[in-house]
Amino acid sequence: MLLLRDEETLAASLSQVREHTALTRDVLTGKADLRHEHGRKLVRTLAAAARSPMYAGRLGADLRQRVAAGDLTPDRALDEELAELPFLSKRNLSDSGPAAFTRPLSSFLHYYESSGTTGNPAPAPKAIDDLVTNTINIGEMWRRFLQPSDVALILINAPFAPAAYQFEKVLEYLEIMSLRPWVDNITGDYTRVLRLIDELGANVFVGPPSRLLEMVQFAHRKGIAPPRFDRLLLMAEQTGEAFQRHLSRLTGATPYVAAYGSSETGTIAVTCERRHLHIQVQSYVLELADGTGVRRLSGQSDRGELIVTTLDVPSRPLLRYRIGDLVEVDYAGCECGLATPVLRTLGRAQDVITFSGSGVRQDDLETVLWAADLPAPVVFNYMLVVRERAVVCLVTTDAEPSPAWTAELSARLGQLFGGYAVAVRPVPVLPPLASLGQYLGWKLSRVLDLNDAQNWDRLPEPIGAIVRDTLRALDN
Repeated sequence: MLLLRDEETLAASLSQVREHTALTRDVLTGKADLRHEHGRKLVRTLAAAARSPMYAGRLGADLRQRVAAGDLTPDRALDEELAELPFLSKRNLSDSGPAAFTRPLSSFLHYYESSGTTGNPAPAPKAIDDLVTNTINIGEMWRRFLQPSDVALILINAPFAPAAYQFEKVLEYLEIMSLRPWVDNITGDYTRVLRLIDELGANVFVGPPSRLLEMVQFAHRKGIAPPRFDRLLLMAEQTGEAFQRHLSRLTGATPYVAAYGSSETGTIAVTCERRHLHIQVQSYVLELADGTGVRRLSGQSDRGELIVTTLDVPSRPLLRYRIGDLVEVDYAGCECGLATPVLRTLGRAQDVITFSGSGVRQDDLETVLWAADLPAPVVFNYMLVVRERAVVCLVTTDAEPSPAWTAELSARLGQLFGGYAVAVRPVPVLPPLASLGQYLGWKLSRVLDLNDAQNWDRLPEPIGAIVRDTLRALDN
């Protein structure tokens, strides 16, 4: 999996591969003593944290003494010490920079950064040990529904993030051919990518849904047959059921939310063949927080804000890291038969648009736009433009819509935005901003607030003229 020249490094890497593969398979089948593994790994993680300057004022003197003396027991670490540690925020992590690491930056294999979607970018380099564990965690799940005969297209335009490289290593682990082309955000020319999909018989898509939508729309505009896939492994953006059904209808594929995590934490949950995200409990201790307090996962279904402690990233341990997501953890069991709990993401508070005191979420909007009973034409993609008490929904479609169609969709959307004037306007293409969900998040990429006059510059012509005319009509 890794071509390493140094014999000692290679031997250590191979030993880790074998050990972690065996543990992962035991965890998935329910054979592992998870409490024992959590305690053992947490002691090791706390020892690593003691070497990180970021934790200089975060680990108490008594804990540091126990770690240094080697008499911190797994039970004490898990049941007493963890709950006493302060939370680590995204801001804390990004402000720490290289001080978060336990080794010099030059000793890592690859340098990456987090996207900065919810704060300043944080360094997220990859070392051999965490690359091995993350690859195995994903690979042992994906092998349940991918085959060596598959050909995978990785379409992730994120040069600073590790996702594209990480997924390439997973497919290499599974001995699956992959290609990783690049399409710039200015021209958006997918001609070569579409040719390669056809010539190589690529049947698996790996990447963000907004990028897939843009490629399908490009094919439609150019009169090229749209790409067809067997499976869509979607990542980096919130992708609810309505969005998944829409992508399935466009491509003929079975959609999966491929994985859940971040550049800094690694992959916390991975999809199974039944399209459910399973928590990689062999590599994390997870807690949930809400108005009643904070608690570790207990074997009972629960929900709250996710708090992450990494167990397999000694080069940059994260202790009680507030990732910022609301999640639901389900222990009821999955049809796939795996013993690990299922995780469902519930979004982020910042991805709610507030209108007259009520919130509109991404899933609410997309359920209307991609409703099965909405007459033709089909909406490819969309962007909301907001000014004062008016909402303009820009849409791209697979055919020219009639005035009756736009009136029907406007009326349906109007029920979400109580007290606001709502209009739907078809456009040939959306602003480039709409394809940047993996970098910016839903709200920043799909909702443009023109109450800030500077945002007019983000609407290229002729879209700007369409929005101005629509707003004038709504004002009248």
